[in-house]
Amino acid sequence: MKHSFTIILALIFTIQCFGWSQKGHDTTCSIAENHLTTKTKSCLTALLDGKSLVYWSNWLDNASNTPQYAYTKTWHYKNIDAGQTIDNAPVLETGDIETALNEQIDKLMHSGLTKEDEQLALKIVIHLMGDLHQPMHMGHKSDRGGNQCMVTFFNREHNLHELWDGTLVERAHNWTHTEWREEIDRLTIEQIKEIEEGDIHSWAAQTHEIAKEVYLDSPSDKKLSYSYVAKWTPIIEQQFIRGGIRLAYVLNSIYDNR
Repeated sequence: MKHSFTIILALIFTIQCFGWSQKGHDTTCSIAENHLTTKTKSCLTALLDGKSLVYWSNWLDNASNTPQYAYTKTWHYKNIDAGQTIDNAPVLETGDIETALNEQIDKLMHSGLTKEDEQLALKIVIHLMGDLHQPMHMGHKSDRGGNQCMVTFFNREHNLHELWDGTLVERAHNWTHTEWREEIDRLTIEQIKEIEEGDIHSWAAQTHEIAKEVYLDSPSDKKLSYSYVAKWTPIIEQQFIRGGIRLAYVLNSIYDNR
């Protein structure tokens, strides 16, 4: 019985690490690839041995659950409980998504890394820039980022984190990641520049504001269905675009200056 309880706790903790579903991370990276400069694209192709950003988009979700990279488990999110702000929320000793992204980007900004270390830092950034834009990754510690917040969606019970990871994404548009990119990546230069403004902290704060609205709109006694999908689909599209544009912006800032 004790062994079973330990397994359940481990599963709950593991689930909290997951950000967008595979589709969401692939879409974010597919959009980013659309906005890489020629120089950055060339650097990344060499560094990643010819593989794309999309290929590595979800690598960290799997790696974080192996002994070698278990230290990255808490890097996928930042816990901000109700009544806290992103500035006064306690920081985990093991790190959070803001700290991890800033540290890995700083590593990449400074030359001198071995190829192996640079690949690792890059793969972490590729994934976490997607997680940074998933609202439940700025969710409450008290419910493990929505994992213990149960809601009814089209008469089926889901936890709020799972709903936002993938279920709602598929309800919004049942597209491949290339179709997502083709349909929503149609911004003007001015819109792109507006999205690029800011830094990791301000982007995290922006996502946290969305998370607060999601909690308010997703009470356990409310049956969620078509109107919920209609309301939040534009936000999902917006967050995929923001994640992709900002990932490209970060990578271009690093590798164009090499």
